[in-house]
Amino acid sequence: MLFITVKDSPGRGRGIFAQRNFKTGEVIEICPVIVLPTEEIDALELTQLYNYYFAWGPDSKDAAIALGYGSLYNHSYTPNARYYKDFDNKLLKYVCIRDIKEDEEITINYNCDPEDKNPVWFDLAGPEDI
Repeated sequence: MLFITVKDSPGRGRGIFAQRNFKTGEVIEICPVIVLPTEEIDALELTQLYNYYFAWGPDSKDAAIALGYGSLYNHSYTPNARYYKDFDNKLLKYVCIRDIKEDEEITINYNCDPEDKNPVWFDLAGPEDI
């Protein structure tokens, strides 16, 4: 059973929120992905899914769409979770990197590494993202 839910996140649209407390190192969710080959990414750019795909594969040339709640976690440069890519099993695994309280939004750094401060491709929503 998942202990997360989708709710409105002020200034960000939808986001994922904890329905119970999570401890550092705890798995939040494991999501299967649909892998799209490199040659289909240009077509993806013409759809709403463009803003929700993950770079995929050892060379990051393919794309993956996460199922479950995987594509709905919001970005933060001070995230409370991170994701790991499992290319062999076509999965994304979301794990707490600090304790998360019930009703707190669960965020990830879209650059994969929680410490990576490189700019993302969209305007940030608020001061917590800087």
